Amino acid sequence: MFGKASSRPGLQTDASRPLSEAIASLRAAFLAVAALSGVSNILMLTGPLFMLQVYDRVLASQNIPTLVALILLVGFLYLFLGCVDALRARMLIRIGWRVDEKIGPTALAQTFELGLRNVRINNQPLHDLDQIRQFLGGAGPVAICDLPWMPVFLAIIFAFHPWLGVMALVGGGLLVVLTLISELVTRQKVATMNGQTVNRERLVEAGRRNAEAMRAMGMEAAFSETWTALNNRYLRDNTTVGDVNSTFSAFIKVIRLALQSGVLALGAYLAINQEVTPGSMIAASILTARALSPIEQAIGNWRGFVAARLARRRLDEMLGNANRDASRTSLPAPKETLAVSNLVVGTHDNNTPGQGKVLLRVNDLSLRAGDGLGVIGPSGSGKSTLGRALIGIGKIRGGTIRLDGAELSQWDPVELGRHIGYLPQDVELFDDTVARNIARLQNGARSSDIVEAAKSAGVHDMILSLPNGYDTRIGLGGVVLSGGQRQRIGLARALFGDPFLIVLDEPNASLDGAGEQALLHAVQNARARGAIVVLIAHRPGALATVNLATVIQDGQQVAFGKRDDILRRTVRQVGDQVGETA
Repeated sequence: MFGKASSRPGLQTDASRPLSEAIASLRAAFLAVAALSGVSNILMLTGPLFMLQVYDRVLASQNIPTLVALILLVGFLYLFLGCVDALRARMLIRIGWRVDEKIGPTALAQTFELGLRNVRINNQPLHDLDQIRQFLGGAGPVAICDLPWMPVFLAIIFAFHPWLGVMALVGGGLLVVLTLISELVTRQKVATMNGQTVNRERLVEAGRRNAEAMRAMGMEAAFSETWTALNNRYLRDNTTVGDVNSTFSAFIKVIRLALQSGVLALGAYLAINQEVTPGSMIAASILTARALSPIEQAIGNWRGFVAARLARRRLDEMLGNANRDASRTSLPAPKETLAVSNLVVGTHDNNTPGQGKVLLRVNDLSLRAGDGLGVIGPSGSGKSTLGRALIGIGKIRGGTIRLDGAELSQWDPVELGRHIGYLPQDVELFDDTVARNIARLQNGARSSDIVEAAKSAGVHDMILSLPNGYDTRIGLGGVVLSGGQRQRIGLARALFGDPFLIVLDEPNASLDGAGEQALLHAVQNARARGAIVVLIAHRPGALATVNLATVIQDGQQVAFGKRDDILRRTVRQVGDQVGETA
């Protein structure tokens, strides 16, 4: 329906094209739709044949019972036609649903993966999937299924008289040429317009996230100018595509109506010369309109067809390149060690695999159960990059990260996530209850585990002070909470389930004195039960509960050892630099 996969080198075959596989798996449903289209098109002969019988039989014989019988038969056939068309439309809607059901989880996972790579395309995979589902459930596939019946109607017109068939055939050929021209004119514009749609959504989302800063610093006018310029480009291309489609649709409609009238006029001429009957004249005119109708419908839905075809191509490339790993053997829960050796973390380069900027190099980190590691260094040195790498996020260009001897790549991501707690610098919470946010959105999580995590983070009393306690809906991003409250609930989420590896990135950035004390107790308790805690911080007070430290500077690990030794060495180096400056 969207065109065959290309056989050019470098492109995926159908075996690596998840969307193509999903559509192919519904072949039986598409065949059923095609069969219903055949029945529908055969039933569309009801009108012309009725006209033929009325003009050539009823009027000639003036037989009222025959007319009544024909009316009853035609009424039944039209009712049957309505049922067939309704069933076909319902089947197409459900085909779109099934495709979304099959591909939706993979598209969602790829959206997350692109987000982890900092590929700023918003929710493009899901948007493309919506585009395909809407096309499959609309009038586009109906027009495509009706097009093969065009020769059948033309053949019937030829049977009435060759000249009637020639006129209808020439008109049909003209409409096909106009359809191809429309495709050539609009293809690139539609692709550009789709890209601009993504850019508009991304810009608006960035503005929404920075609304407070824009209002405070008077940036709204400048932002509006940026959005207006982008929106104008989108509207210009949208108008161009709309103009082309509407112009072609208008002329195709006019040509179809003119052909219908022309066939009627030619039929009248032939009827005067007694080469056709009056009924054949009327039937040929109606059949001409019916034969050309799918082309008009195709033009009307061409924009959606082109958009769906481009969306399919993008999705197949995106999902075909996704890491669809085979199911892994479940590993026992980690309980002993975290080891980092010769780690190299870089950026993703989608155009040149294996290339990209190196962000971080770490020679060695060896931690055992109960250890606490403080990661220190100036801003932008790579501390957060290390924290993200330890939890399996980032492009590992070399070296290894192992939990109990197993590389992170050997773990199933979902299973690994149960053994990891992570508190990022910018805490984002879901528009859900406090309890479900702490429970990592798990259905059926035990209340006792949720409360225990909250107590470990020292946030239990604060949660009870909320209007509905743990069942309070906190709004998208935790908008009803202060920055410190969001951070402490994020800490409770990180501690939920007693994970073995806990990575806390600037966990005290928004905390007051009480919150910082709660954080220190949480780290102590986690280490006491045998967890490994990695704490990334600028403020030295947060390092009071760790026993080891590493220093990251300019993307390089420059020191690793006992906390006190590292801190003394760091203070001494700072003092020497100050002395040299003086």
